[in-house]
Amino acid sequence: MGKFCEVCGKGLLTGHNVSHSNRKTNRVWAPNVQKVRIVVGGTTLHANVCTRCLRSGYVQRAVREVKAPAGEAAVEA
Repeated sequence: MGKFCEVCGKGLLTGHNVSHSNRKTNRVWAPNVQKVRIVVGGTTLHANVCTRCLRSGYVQRAVREVKAPAGEAAVEA
């Protein structure tokens, strides 16, 4: 599973764990990415999507934009 969202591009962030004695060790924050199935024009695609995009509906908007014919803007409902 990838460590980035294919809809919004959210990816890994790096930083430090800081202990009580102020020692710093490297660490990584990864987004909560889920592999989901998306049906676009009758074909099923698999995509790595973060849970924020799933919850807020960005996936449905991205699918509508892909389905829209070239030269026409997607209509949001």
